[in-house]
Amino acid sequence: MKVFSMFSGIGGFEFGLQQSKFKHSLIGYSEIDKYAIEVFERHFPGVKNYGDATKINTGELPDFDLLVGGFPCQAFSIAGRHKGFNDTRGTLFFDIARICSEKRPQYLVLENVKGLLSHNKGKTFQTILGVLSSLGYRIEWQVLNSKNFGVPQNRERVFIVGHPGGGSSRKIFPLTGANPESSLITGENISYALDANYYKGTNTLSKSRRQLHMDQSRIRRLTPTECERLQGFPDGWTKGLSDTQRYKTLGNAVTTTVVKEIFNKLQPSVLNDYFGSC
Repeated sequence: MKVFSMFSGIGGFEFGLQQSKFKHSLIGYSEIDKYAIEVFERHFPGVKNYGDATKINTGELPDFDLLVGGFPCQAFSIAGRHKGFNDTRGTLFFDIARICSEKRPQYLVLENVKGLLSHNKGKTFQTILGVLSSLGYRIEWQVLNSKNFGVPQNRERVFIVGHPGGGSSRKIFPLTGANPESSLITGENISYALDANYYKGTNTLSKSRRQLHMDQSRIRRLTPTECERLQGFPDGWTKGLSDTQRYKTLGNAVTTTVVKEIFNKLQPSVLNDYFGSC
């Protein structure tokens, strides 16, 4: 299956796909942050970067079957006015919708912050679902917490999966974790969610505790390697960048262990849609 990645960052979706059973080839990606691109190109050499999502010419894109992306949490200025596709214009989600409309990939998997569900009293999220449905996708979504997928990080994100409108009735969600008995992490050793502002950390408990780590009663900031582990990347994935940029790019990344399990669950559905019951 041919995959196109948008807002790709340091390759969280791509690494998660690699670790899954999902058979795929990456035909291109879209990213503008020079530090993220440096990391991405080191791990996925030779894959073409189509650059700024708002400027992608779909006529230059090869055909592909699956679109993935953790689109930025950009404000929806006119969402919720029941204008369907037009409600998304001026937002980066519009570029996902535009490319899906013109390239017609069979599947899509998207990620965003949990707050998207309540933005504008829920109207923004309803607009997104309505747009994708109008493009012919059957939509599923679920809020997934990274701590349930083998990493000690309390990170809730909403994942959206789109299937062919007339395809298999199989469902991806609800997804409870890779192996609930072994992957569920509880207790005091769970980190607060990483974000792109982690590099602004503090050394006192009076500020955001999500930026701190308790180590034998000593307060310290997590190291970049520890942040890589919290996001499911191998040690050294972001090496070569300054610590500030490592924190930023890792904070913006998708947790790869969650991606892995989504695609492990999606693989049988894809095989069924293409080849009948398996």
